[in-house]
Amino acid sequence: MIEIERKFLVTTYAFKDEAHQKFRIIQGFLNRDPERTVRVRLKDNKGMLTVKGLSSSDGLSRFEWEKEISKKEAKALLEFCEKGVIDKLRYEVKSGNHIFEVDEFFSDNEGLVIAEVELTSEDEDFTKPDWLGEEVTGNIKYYNSQLSKQPFNTWKK
Repeated sequence: MIEIERKFLVTTYAFKDEAHQKFRIIQGFLNRDPERTVRVRLKDNKGMLTVKGLSSSDGLSRFEWEKEISKKEAKALLEFCEKGVIDKLRYEVKSGNHIFEVDEFFSDNEGLVIAEVELTSEDEDFTKPDWLGEEVTGNIKYYNSQLSKQPFNTWKK
């Protein structure tokens, strides 16, 4: 139940040609406290309820608990979420032995594209695709919970 992941900005849309799956995701937050974020997600026709704990000091790992819920339950819970719903397309791209989840954001986060890779240990090696840019692991402003409060289109360029 400990999630280990690294997060990167994406420099080109070349990942779309390499993707083997894509999903539409709508998500909101019932609680955005950094010590216990509670998220509701609608991924295509499947609902998920997720609790995430406080990140480690380097941002590489944190507690994560997830439970599948019905589409109907997810839609109902999304109505109770704090202001700032996230709308994105998630692309799954295989690179070496790993799957990168690449999120292309819309609405108030239009123009932001982030890739994440889940690891089994903090020092695990992985193959970096050519379209990966700057690493933003541990940079709180790129957390979805923060993007729902301070969307990308409000950042000073």
